[in-house]
Amino acid sequence: MRFSRRLERLPPYVFARLNELKLNLRRQGRDIVDLGMGNPDRPTPPHIVEKLCQVVGKDPKSHRYSRSRGLPALLRAVARHYKRKFGVDLDPDREVITVIGSKEGIAHLMLALLDSGDLALVPNPTYPIHIYGVVIAGGNILSIPLREERDFVPDIAEIAREVWPPPKVLILNFPHNPTTATVELDFFRDVVDFAQRAGVVVVHDMAYADITFDGYRAPSLLQVEKAKEVGVEFLTMSKSYNMAGGRIGFCVGSSEVIDALARVKSYLDYGIFTPIQVAAIAALDGPQDCVRENSFVYQRRRDVLVEGLNRIGWEVKPPKASMFMWAPIPEPYRERGSVEFSRMLLEKADVAVAPGVGFGEHGEGYVRIALVENEQRLRQAIRNIKRALF
Repeated sequence: MRFSRRLERLPPYVFARLNELKLNLRRQGRDIVDLGMGNPDRPTPPHIVEKLCQVVGKDPKSHRYSRSRGLPALLRAVARHYKRKFGVDLDPDREVITVIGSKEGIAHLMLALLDSGDLALVPNPTYPIHIYGVVIAGGNILSIPLREERDFVPDIAEIAREVWPPPKVLILNFPHNPTTATVELDFFRDVVDFAQRAGVVVVHDMAYADITFDGYRAPSLLQVEKAKEVGVEFLTMSKSYNMAGGRIGFCVGSSEVIDALARVKSYLDYGIFTPIQVAAIAALDGPQDCVRENSFVYQRRRDVLVEGLNRIGWEVKPPKASMFMWAPIPEPYRERGSVEFSRMLLEKADVAVAPGVGFGEHGEGYVRIALVENEQRLRQAIRNIKRALF
């Protein structure tokens, strides 16, 4: 069979071998502490589940096709959420659209923004869809290296240097996956200024907006004046409300960009299951104690892992946000590379982590550790790592 060239541009999945090894070890009866995937382990809050079940069981019409752009009531709820959280005004009819999770939304937005050969500026390392959404759309990547000496925040002056052909898109993600880097609002002011001068569309993935620690609050791109003229922001229900399986998120901002995404999506989907959308309204408009508690749980897990790893000799820094730790490979094992080091942790310590190179070549030398097991399991992982490596 002959397949498309875009398929040929997708490399073998870096995590596939490790996932296969993890499965085989579990079949052998090994107890794997899985810190590899950012898959929330905590339950969806009860009031959200109750609303979902109520609509599923009592409204037969809710089982029909939905609206691709999203229920009007949900779009209004998103606008209210942005006003409360960020002080940002959104027109729910023109500046908000639902997406089937940020991953789907970003991938389809790239189809709307990029033609074959168009250039996108993408940080490296980064969440893979930021790279491969561009690749699937036929675009080309200009990597922006994220360096530890700059706290993994891109240098806007470096981005602004003249490149040819001129880039059409700049993709950002703060709090950052995988490096956990954070920024303040002044960073986004520089981004908007650059975008206006360069004529690029800014796409900001804000999946970890609510998972922040030690008093830090993540700013929104749209808090900057005129940001809606140059870009959009994605947020998701997956992490803040533990609704990852529901596959629901939002794209907000530039009405022109929202319309372009809506046009693509109208050909590709019939919208998100209506009961999930109604449950999302209950989440956004309901009590937010569950969101704060979620953040506290991740912070406690972070503290356990940071203290434990440093105590056994693996030096790591505490992140200010996200559900991850970005950990440099310990010096005695650094030459092995992140894939082989991750394999060694699996085979010798029964602990799964994500190799840094899976997020781009500039992620080599690191592993990403997800805070998706309880504190007892994290302590077990630390003991296992100490016995295996130290």
